[in-house]
Amino acid sequence: VQLQASGEGLVQAGGSLRLSCAASGRGFSRYTMGWFRQAPGKERVFVATISRSDGYTDYAESVRGRFAISRDNAENTVYLQMNSLKPEDTAVYYCAASFFVRAAGTGTYSYWGQGTLVTVSS
Repeated sequence: VQLQASGEGLVQAGGSLRLSCAASGRGFSRYTMGWFRQAPGKERVFVATISRSDGYTDYAESVRGRFAISRDNAENTVYLQMNSLKPEDTAVYYCAASFFVRAAGTGTYSYWGQGTLVTVSS
């Protein structure tokens, strides 16, 4: 599967932004999907994950209650709605696909998108 993330933007603190990740190829509904982010000079870290079809989601503690992950299997797309953004949310955001039923670590994802930049100004 190939992944294409979009939604790059500059937003003020407290604002909102929605990222999208479109998948090409077959079998999108068979993948657990995730979002990760990498701030300048830091490691790539887990943000959110959503299961194939049972609606299970999980979030990093730093974004819980502010971000929401969702997917549309008919459109082969996963979304990340980001609200109440903070300057520390500034990072390149990556979407990824996993064969695992539950997946949070970077090592559990097999396919990665190219990344999209989110900048939050104070």
